[in-house]
Amino acid sequence: MEKRFSTYGSKEDDSPSHSSDCSPSATPVRSNSPVVRTRDPISEALARLERAEEPERDSVVSFPDAPADFENEKDAIRRLSIGSSSRPNSGILSTQSSYPVSGSRQDIRAARYFHSRRVRPGEIGKPWLDKKDPKEKWTTILPILGVFVGLGISAFLIWDGLRSVIHHKYCPVMDTNFTSGLDPNIWTKEVELGGFGHGEFQETTGGDENVYVDGGQLVIKATLQDPILMENSNVMDLLEDGTCTSKSRKNCVAATNVTAGNSSVVPPVKSGRINTKKGASIKYGRVEVTAKLPEGDWLRPAIWMMPVDSVYGRWPRSGEIDIAKSRGNNHTYAQGGNNIVSSALHWGPNPSNDAWHKITKKHQALHTTYSAGFNTFGLEWSEKYLFTYINNRLIQVTYTNFKKPMWNRGGFPRARIDNTRLTDPWTKTGHNNAPFDQAFYLVLDMAVGSTNGWFEDHKSGKPWVDKSSTARKDFWEARDQWYPTWKSPKLEVSRVVMLQQCDGTEDL
Repeated sequence: MEKRFSTYGSKEDDSPSHSSDCSPSATPVRSNSPVVRTRDPISEALARLERAEEPERDSVVSFPDAPADFENEKDAIRRLSIGSSSRPNSGILSTQSSYPVSGSRQDIRAARYFHSRRVRPGEIGKPWLDKKDPKEKWTTILPILGVFVGLGISAFLIWDGLRSVIHHKYCPVMDTNFTSGLDPNIWTKEVELGGFGHGEFQETTGGDENVYVDGGQLVIKATLQDPILMENSNVMDLLEDGTCTSKSRKNCVAATNVTAGNSSVVPPVKSGRINTKKGASIKYGRVEVTAKLPEGDWLRPAIWMMPVDSVYGRWPRSGEIDIAKSRGNNHTYAQGGNNIVSSALHWGPNPSNDAWHKITKKHQALHTTYSAGFNTFGLEWSEKYLFTYINNRLIQVTYTNFKKPMWNRGGFPRARIDNTRLTDPWTKTGHNNAPFDQAFYLVLDMAVGSTNGWFEDHKSGKPWVDKSSTARKDFWEARDQWYPTWKSPKLEVSRVVMLQQCDGTEDL
């Protein structure tokens, strides 16, 4: 119960007795003067809070937990009023009692609603009620239209790309995995020792020493020549024993001459070379050879194609297709070793005007080498285009379209150095792809060295010079340097596939 205290207007009664205050039987003394009531500042704050229980929307900013905080603030102010001084001012009726106060006034104010003193009622903007500019809708419509237009264009490009992909029909010509050995009705072992026009250092043999089947895989292996033939005067004549597969004497006869002033030697290494000229060829189609390339310095593996008939004349007039050529040197070799494979087309009116550099590309293995495992080296060839690839048709090495005649693509001069006129052997056929409009057969070989620039002079410790008459002898005498690097001097082939394009519309 709230206790009330009264004061008399006379001075002698101005000091009330505090002991009677605490006595239960104490009776308040009344005066005949009227009672004057006043409100202290805390009471005024309570009154203001009571009036603010329903604040105006435009002038009060509230928070989600405001109702609970508001009641707490009211209660705190009441406690503060009770806990303030219990002694009433002179001539004023007080409504205060002595109770402990918890918290500070600053904490009480922190729990109140936030009443903005800067924003007055009616000054808060309501943009959702404003009238919008009709043009503003285009800021939403145009980006949406742009998205749909972009999707439409992308869909068209995808459709057009798929529509433009040419799908040919193919008929099988050969598919062999060598489990039954090397079929002599398809494969021919070439036996020569003249360097095959590139100054190569190997003799290709016809026995099983250098070309054989092991565990269902074809192996073409390079080996050292017999030292007796290299260090003693002798003549190697493949025409005499009837084994040479060439009709040219220079490709079938070689000699070692150790007399003073002579430097001729027989081929310092032996290897193998085989082809499908007798049993499998295609004019347009696909070829895929799954093979593991060799590892060793100055080895030169090759998977390539030559024309069955030299319709347009001697090489390179009738063309050559290099599906994959590489080097056995490691990745530190200046021109790229067994981590790089190259493809090219050879064509031209004569050997000195071979335009192979116009269409040649290299492809590097990713974090590995082509000697580390088997890869599929492929060719797709039609009347309108030709490209080579590795493992799948998406990884293309080189691509050529036949939109213009190959004579124009080659950019050949009008005459030789001796002013002899050069003639165009292909355009008169009416085929833009000539000389690549004839049947070609497959060649697999493991060459060693050469003098045609495939291994550049004075780089990576090359032990011979191309123009030197002692190139073969120099190579043999440096065998202590390169032979230890021949960790795997063999081309291993697990499968060969040849497919003929048979759409029915080809000019076959």
